[in-house]
Amino acid sequence: MQHLAEFFEQGGFFMYVNLICSTVTIAIIVERTIFFLGKGSVNAKAFLEQIRKLVAANNVDRAIKLCSATEAPVARVAKAGLSRLSKGEGAMTTAIEETLVDVTPDLKKRIGSLWSLANIATLIGLLGTITGLIGAFAAVAKAAAADRANLLSAKIAEAMNNTWLGLAIAVTCMIGHVFLNAASKKQQHELEAFSMKLENLLAETQHAAGQR
Repeated sequence: MQHLAEFFEQGGFFMYVNLICSTVTIAIIVERTIFFLGKGSVNAKAFLEQIRKLVAANNVDRAIKLCSATEAPVARVAKAGLSRLSKGEGAMTTAIEETLVDVTPDLKKRIGSLWSLANIATLIGLLGTITGLIGAFAAVAKAAAADRANLLSAKIAEAMNNTWLGLAIAVTCMIGHVFLNAASKKQQHELEAFSMKLENLLAETQHAAGQR
């Protein structure tokens, strides 16, 4: 901790600005990871099979309760379709498609901002680097000979520390974006496939009920 404190102290003002960027970056990555591994993570295939069994047993209310037990996007889509099942195929299909449009942005939320944070952190690090280099040149030009070496060393450390932190945050943002964007696309494809299969399942159920 002492070395970390010295690292930030040597870097000056812009180090603390980038510390805010790093905090926001970590918060976004952790929150999105929890979403994809937690409440947003439901096995769409198994979930659809559960709904299929309940609907086949004419237990639509229980299927709706099953959907209400989680906030996963697939459950929200399924609940919308099941809730409109009694109002006809058109109403059911519209409900599923509208809910699909509503929940899809949740899968992409805040992921794109990681690229912006990467650029911001790099530029803030560059500002700190330039500030340190300006101080280094000033030390060479104006400082007394006895103080010149210490001032030059301190300003170069300020410049390098800012460069390192800015690049470290940018790399973290980019790596986080790669993995989170891949997870988002995977769940989006699964959600779209789930919605289509659900529409077909509920439409078949209505047709079978109408023939009885």
